[in-house]
Amino acid sequence: MWMHVAVSSKNSADNMPIEEVIDRIETLNHNLAHFWRTSSGWAPVEAAGLLSKSRLDWQISLSNSLRIWVRQPPDALSAGELILAWVNLGSLMEGTMKLLLSVYYKDYLADIEGLKASRAFDNKKQAPKPPDTLPFDILLSYFKSKDLLDAESQEVATLTQQRRNAVHAFKDRPIGSGTEFQKVVRNYLKMLRDVNLRLPYPEQQYIPQETGKR
Repeated sequence: MWMHVAVSSKNSADNMPIEEVIDRIETLNHNLAHFWRTSSGWAPVEAAGLLSKSRLDWQISLSNSLRIWVRQPPDALSAGELILAWVNLGSLMEGTMKLLLSVYYKDYLADIEGLKASRAFDNKKQAPKPPDTLPFDILLSYFKSKDLLDAESQEVATLTQQRRNAVHAFKDRPIGSGTEFQKVVRNYLKMLRDVNLRLPYPEQQYIPQETGKR
């Protein structure tokens, strides 16, 4: 369950121009969507059904939208722009995490105790909540309980959830800065790579790449 492959330090996102980081995010999400939207015959029937109705195409569009929030200098974003930037990034993180749970849907359904502990179990229906319906906080709780993200990615995902929740608030709350946002965008690429390398593929040639042809 939840196969883990260590992510190579090659092509570290920390040293790339932010525009290249976003290009790689968009390309990788495009290629992930292309493979997993048509996974029938490879993924288990239950997982293929869930993936076929998911909006992986929105992950591509949301990746492209990250460019809207890039400024030079990074902190030139207005407060409203920064809040929406966090919403954009948080939605991408949610989608990536839900992709992992959807691919491993049978394992997810079988983990009754873990789901109950993370509030991902519907006590009224006595059934797991579908992964595509889970809110960000429950996703984070479940991923943490299963060690599905490394410590850094778990930390920045939690930070992103807190930052983006400012969109619901009238009272003052911290929204960070454009510099912080760009740092977390870089970490999202690392998270996306990690999730991609956890996913099962029939052969190495099918593994989605972050550069080259889309």
